[in-house]
Amino acid sequence: MKTIPMLLKEMEQEAETTRKMLARVPNDKFDWQPHPKSMTIRRLATHVAEIPGWVAMALTTNELDFANNTFQKPLLNNTAEVLESFEQSLAQGEAELAKTNEEELLKNWTLRTGDQIHSVRPKVEVIRMAFSQTVHHRAQLGVFLRLLEVPIPGSYGPSADENPFN
Repeated sequence: MKTIPMLLKEMEQEAETTRKMLARVPNDKFDWQPHPKSMTIRRLATHVAEIPGWVAMALTTNELDFANNTFQKPLLNNTAEVLESFEQSLAQGEAELAKTNEEELLKNWTLRTGDQIHSVRPKVEVIRMAFSQTVHHRAQLGVFLRLLEVPIPGSYGPSADENPFN
C-alpha cells in the first residue's frame, strides 16, 4: 500500500474514536481541571480538536517557529463547537494529505524557537507524530472524563463502561 492512502485510512479511523471521546465532554465542565498544573478540559478538548490540522500545516509549510507563531487558539465554549472545530481541522488535514505526493512527504520539516532547533524530520514523520499526539491527548481526555464520572467510549474495542462483563 502506498503511504498516502495508508495515512488517510489511519487518520479517518482515529477520527472515529476522537469524535466519540470529544462528544462526551460535558458543557458545564469546560473550565474544570484535575490539577493546577493540568490543562482545563476546554483547553485539552480544543487541543485534541486542532491536531488533525497539523497534517495540513506540515504539508503546506517547511517549519513552525514558536518565536514567530501568530496562531491564536480559538475559544471554544461547548461540545458542539469542539466537534465543529475538529471536523474543520480534520477536513483540512485530509484535503492536504489527499492532494500531496510521496516526494513531498520526504521533505524535511523543522520545529524551532528562533535559532533553537527542536527537530528536523521528514514531513511523513511529522504527520505520524500528529497521529501519536492525538492518541496521547485523547487518552488524557479519557482520564479527565473518568474523574468526572463520565462513561468512556471504547477506542480499539469496548471500554469498561461498554463491556457488560466488567
